[in-house]
Amino acid sequence: MATMVDKKLIRKLIEHGVEASLIPGFIRSLVNACLINPNMSHCQANKRLKYLGWDDIEIDYHTLQLAITSLETKGLSQLEYKSAPWYLNSFNTKNSISAH
Repeated sequence: MATMVDKKLIRKLIEHGVEASLIPGFIRSLVNACLINPNMSHCQANKRLKYLGWDDIEIDYHTLQLAITSLETKGLSQLEYKSAPWYLNSFNTKNSISAH
């Protein structure tokens, strides 16, 4: 179930050019980046995301903080090896987008 933070995060990611259908994959990449360096700046996060193939996406400080808050409430360290379907269910963009 998407929380209010998840919904805000999804809106911000869409504003930054992430297609709704790609958000679960983007979140999965962001989780992996956060696990490597939990205290990274948004600039470091953008570099890591580019390395992972997200060349056209730049997130700002606020979006990174929303993502970290969202991921920490889900137990960031437990998310490392979650499958793509978990991300799809956890960040159900269709319901989150239509709910605002």
